[in-house]
Amino acid sequence: MRKLTKEQKRDIRAIAAKRDKDIDFSDAPAVVDWSGAEIGKFYRPTKKPVTMRLDSDVIAWLKADGRGYQTKANWLLRHAMVHYTRKKSLSKREGFRRKATHQKGKSW
Repeated sequence: MRKLTKEQKRDIRAIAAKRDKDIDFSDAPAVVDWSGAEIGKFYRPTKKPVTMRLDSDVIAWLKADGRGYQTKANWLLRHAMVHYTRKKSLSKREGFRRKATHQKGKSW
């Protein structure tokens, strides 16, 4: 993401200083159709610096494409995390279904 110019920062401060009722929205029509909206498109999780010990061949592979190796590592870890948590939550749900169907067949 590019840094803001001095003019952009000045404009943001000026808008932030205004009260909501003082801002003119006449040139921005109200959005009434949200069907094309994308949830989380602009979500940026906070970053935390960490120190990790990785195998040298893993680091070489990450750096092989040039700049952005930390972003690449973060993407790979996030992808693995999402895959693992989805798989884990699915197996928990499946276990719940098995218990529920098993108990239906029981006679108390």
